Amino acid sequence: MASPTGPTAVDKEQIFGMAEKEMEYRVELFNKLTHSCFNKCVDKRYKESELNMGENSCIDRCVSKYWHVTNLIGQLLGSGRPPM
Repeated sequence: MASPTGPTAVDKEQIFGMAEKEMEYRVELFNKLTHSCFNKCVDKRYKESELNMGENSCIDRCVSKYWHVTNLIGQLLGSGRPPM
């Protein structure tokens, strides 16, 4: 625990470790979301250099649903943070 004068070296190390784990968690969550929605929504023939309107709409809905479900599961588990 932090002393009245500020955090100790151990506290700083724990805080840094927690921040590092949180960043790893967020990167993994983003990668799973990207992979899932890309595979679901993007045509594998790559006829155009840009996403078409249907792909854009699909990705928008997919990401929205992914976050909604991830947050619901996190609330059900009571962790306050979505599961991976």
